[in-house]
Amino acid sequence: MASASCLSLLVVVALASAASAQLSSTFYDTSCPNALSTIKSAVTAAVNNEPRMGASLLRLHFHDCFVQATGNEQNDGPNLSLRGFNVIDNIKTQVEAICKQTVSCADILAVAARDSVVALGGPSWTVMLGRRDSTSAASSTTVGNNLLPPSSSLAQLISGYQSKGLNPTDMVALSGAHTIGQAHCSSYKAHIYNDTNINQAFATSLQGSCPASSGGNNVLAPLDTTTPNTFDNSYYSNLLSQKGLLHSDQELFNGGSTDNTVRNFASSASAFSSAFATAMVKMGNISPLTGTQGQVRLKCSAVQWRSQT
Repeated sequence: MASASCLSLLVVVALASAASAQLSSTFYDTSCPNALSTIKSAVTAAVNNEPRMGASLLRLHFHDCFVQATGNEQNDGPNLSLRGFNVIDNIKTQVEAICKQTVSCADILAVAARDSVVALGGPSWTVMLGRRDSTSAASSTTVGNNLLPPSSSLAQLISGYQSKGLNPTDMVALSGAHTIGQAHCSSYKAHIYNDTNINQAFATSLQGSCPASSGGNNVLAPLDTTTPNTFDNSYYSNLLSQKGLLHSDQELFNGGSTDNTVRNFASSASAFSSAFATAMVKMGNISPLTGTQGQVRLKCSAVQWRSQT
């Protein structure tokens, strides 16, 4: 795995407290004091240029796939729609110019995710730093087995997140990342045609550009139709109205154990912001590679060993 910094491709789970003890918010204060400001400037510029890029960069962090998804792994089904690699490449180039082989791609992803959320009006949090990049890529089987598809049930979502050390509240909060970004017709087609737990007017409006027959799979729709380019709690209000775009979204509010959490986040923006920030830190602190366990890559798409001294 590229870095054990994120949810999706994590295989080995460790307690966040144990992992976080190996990371530090001040890791680059001496070795590369301008690293975080450089990343922030680049992310802010990219998001200002294209608001959707904020969601794309956040998604890269969730997938923990940047190093794995720049080679053959880009062709793995779950990774085909990932984007933002050019922005990360640009950031890596800028950081390398001021601190050669010092800041890992894994840490760049973690910081870029935070800065993307902030750029779109969301909460900030302290990113723990000091991850290393892996010396190998994840297999296609690992990619496929560790990414939860949009057809997932609530039980599958809870189980999948718990296997990574994240509880149901973390899962519901992290799902709130869908307050920004877009999804392809192929991801929500089954939901708008086959499911009954969906607002029919909402489903009909989507069916016009996402036909039940073949075709239209690359058509995009906002995951949050209310405020698609603002990081807020509208995603949860949409769920209360049965306007979740994906089947897995609406599963969070469908008569199950997470209904009250959705209601809480829908009624309190501060509750959501706090829970999201907490969950992001927790997710980023699970079993990171540190020190001699990994490397700092010159290019995020290529393994290149750097001796640790």
